[in-house]
Amino acid sequence: MSTDSIEYSASQAFAAPLPGHTLPRVFGSPGRYVQGAGVIAQAGHYLSRLGFGHSAVLLSRRCLEAEGNDLISSAENAGLSLEKCIFAGECSFEEIDRHAATLRALDSPVDSVIAVGGGKVVDAGRALSRRLDVPVAVIPSLASNDAPCAAVSVIYTPEGVTADAEIYDENPALVLVDTGIIAEAEPRFLVAGMGDALATWYEARACACNPGGVTVFGGRPTLAGTSLAQLCAETIYRYGEQALAAVKKSEVTDALENVVEANTLLSGLGYESGGLAVCHAVAQGYTVIDHVHRNYLHGEMVAMGVLAQLALENSSEEAEKAARFFAATGLPVHLGQLDMDSGNDEQLDAVVDAAMAFPFIGNMPLEVTSTKLKQAILTADRLGLEIAPG
Repeated sequence: MSTDSIEYSASQAFAAPLPGHTLPRVFGSPGRYVQGAGVIAQAGHYLSRLGFGHSAVLLSRRCLEAEGNDLISSAENAGLSLEKCIFAGECSFEEIDRHAATLRALDSPVDSVIAVGGGKVVDAGRALSRRLDVPVAVIPSLASNDAPCAAVSVIYTPEGVTADAEIYDENPALVLVDTGIIAEAEPRFLVAGMGDALATWYEARACACNPGGVTVFGGRPTLAGTSLAQLCAETIYRYGEQALAAVKKSEVTDALENVVEANTLLSGLGYESGGLAVCHAVAQGYTVIDHVHRNYLHGEMVAMGVLAQLALENSSEEAEKAARFFAATGLPVHLGQLDMDSGNDEQLDAVVDAAMAFPFIGNMPLEVTSTKLKQAILTADRLGLEIAPG
């Protein structure tokens, strides 16, 4: 638990039902979303218009020497003063509280936080902004997950195992996505983002079909959230392979713009206001296997969760469609591609136990037991081996 001893639950604020009434529908989104090649050079313009004046900038040392330098130059040219905070690598309570303490000790308090980098930097920046009670702007350097637009931070232990999640009353004030930076990144990151994004539709669909299903805001899914989740999947299936080809050439194309928007905006809004289910439960389960957590990306684990959920639903045609897309783009489709063995019951049982503890696994419109979930993982594994043997 954070040493700040703060409880964050937007569901308490936005989804409390009135006596005799059903849960309300809740939709959340960032204040502004800006995407395009080269937009980081205009970051100072956007930030100053939103009232940012004295900002804490959270970023890694690598980022400080790359896109972070462009952000800092633009912000300072626009008249912003900045406090640079170097992210140590893990979005843990210890890391968040360390930066919060440093910033609180300043003679002149910051009025905003800017988080620049990958998913864990984004989550830590969001958590930091809430502890300081100031708005946050998110500038992702990758399109590897749907964290940027969210009002949620996933918290890990210092060793990297999923530990908690915080849900806030507000989404970021600004999400700024420079597709020129995305196009220069390793293709694996864009592909992982597609795995994460495809889960959005399958989980939102499950939540919508369950009258008792709830989103991360604690309310019922909205039509908007569910529709955005569906559009997200349609976009990934249609443009995913073209976008991957563009990134391999470091080119910004319409297909890449479409997929980056799907990975970031459509998936972010779709999962928050549409709902989570087994896909992310299984992904959380894989994080307890140390070598999997250390060597594989969140979206790669989520892709395996997608196949497990579709197997659990007996959606064989959709499972084959997803598996073939995953195989074509380089996402894992069987346990061997996570360096796991289907015959290792100890590992599988650990994954299942962690998945069953996921708070939104109850959003499935069918009964989920440990036995059924383990069987679904093994069924998905067999499908993956048929499609991508070896």
